[in-house]
Amino acid sequence: MPVQDPAARARNFEEVALGFDRENALLECERCLMCPQPACVEGCPVNIDIPGFIAKMIGKDFEGAWNHLTDSTLLPAVCGRVCPQEEQCEGVCPVGDRLEPVAIGRLERWLGDQAIANGWRKTSHIEPVPFRVGIVGSGPASMACAADLAKAGCKVTIYEALHAPGGVLRYGIPEFRLPNSVVDAEIANLEALGVEIQCNTLVGRLFTVEQMLGEMDFDAVFIGAGAGTPRFMDIPGENLNGVLSANELLTRCNLMHAGDFPSYDTPLGLGKRVAVIGAGNTAMDAMRVSLRLGAEQVHCVYRRTEVECPARKEELHHAQEEGIQFHWLTTPVELLGDAENNVRTIRCQRMELGEPDESGRRRPVPVEGSEFDFEADTVVYAIGTSPNPILGQTSKLRLNKWGYIDTDATLATSLAGVYAGGDIVTGAATVILAMGAGRKAAASIRSYLGIRDSAVVYAPDRVGFDNSLFGIELAEKNFTHVQLV
Repeated sequence: MPVQDPAARARNFEEVALGFDRENALLECERCLMCPQPACVEGCPVNIDIPGFIAKMIGKDFEGAWNHLTDSTLLPAVCGRVCPQEEQCEGVCPVGDRLEPVAIGRLERWLGDQAIANGWRKTSHIEPVPFRVGIVGSGPASMACAADLAKAGCKVTIYEALHAPGGVLRYGIPEFRLPNSVVDAEIANLEALGVEIQCNTLVGRLFTVEQMLGEMDFDAVFIGAGAGTPRFMDIPGENLNGVLSANELLTRCNLMHAGDFPSYDTPLGLGKRVAVIGAGNTAMDAMRVSLRLGAEQVHCVYRRTEVECPARKEELHHAQEEGIQFHWLTTPVELLGDAENNVRTIRCQRMELGEPDESGRRRPVPVEGSEFDFEADTVVYAIGTSPNPILGQTSKLRLNKWGYIDTDATLATSLAGVYAGGDIVTGAATVILAMGAGRKAAASIRSYLGIRDSAVVYAPDRVGFDNSLFGIELAEKNFTHVQLV
């Protein structure tokens, strides 16, 4: 897939990857083996029928392919750009045994872009049902859950704390990877299904989850609030000016237009030398944003080697092409400041890899006497996040020992009718895994509300208990209305 030249793109926020054209998309489709038992479908967290939409593309029924694709995901233009397909659907593609696997993500992106360009819209053919569902947060888990419930006929309202919807898609991923125009178009598809989005609404402060089920009269609630509280290392100097989290940096730039200061009143003041601690996808975004905001030197400080780097290989490759300087097997031990309490130096220590830890990766071990300093005007932490504490503080939701919402296998919480999924349950993960959780929660909510799955022709046999009311199956209560006189 063609990309912008590294020297040019390092100074602009235009999209790096330029996408397939129609000819190359069709050529890539021809590489699919149409496996009778496709491993790629099982490898996809939202179980997209990949051979099915590719077959329609080969037949040049592009809108039909998009409709087939969006039966499973309403965000193809997003997923095609930011999902780690190399670890999921493409990672199990048999073509990849000897050649490059089929570029499923790039095909998904191409279809999503065609839908945006041509104004294709997803519609629901199911009659409305008398159920209202409230959703907390507007990130990928919430959007996937809202889409499936809207398709099932529910009246869905999303509450977003910030002033624009999209969650991490909006504030956490820079435009050179995921343009806001794409996020806006995918959200418009959601609204076309009848989903209402209310921004500037912080659940837990304006009202509680219990109030949503009570006086606000929602029949069920889904919580997809994410895990946006940053983590630090608790080393000396973290209270100096110029030390911030990647979440703050990216939110200021992506959502609050810090790159356009003073046209927008969001200051940033990165300075000439920026150091980012961590090497995941968020760290890559923070480093590449800093470069585009005018930093002359951008450093990555990571305590393991390039082999253990958790970022997508594509993102790491792009960062290296753009001139990011990587310090592998290095960890900060102290941040040093000047007389005005501005950070000026990072004191680091060399590491070596020891025995594997609980994650299976070799544990970094300090090398005695290996400390060294290098200059930095800004230090950005990208070493993970913790859950948003507000919901746990203002509701009776049971939390686990890490502060995440505790759920069962169906994603039901300790409050009846309340479900949760995505980063607020699992900790920081990928967009597509959050979407998978949103879809799973939607299925559980449909079951809780007694809404029959439209994909199932025959109801399952029920034995061992009486689950009828006046001779009417509870699973049918949304289809049959009884008036008691």
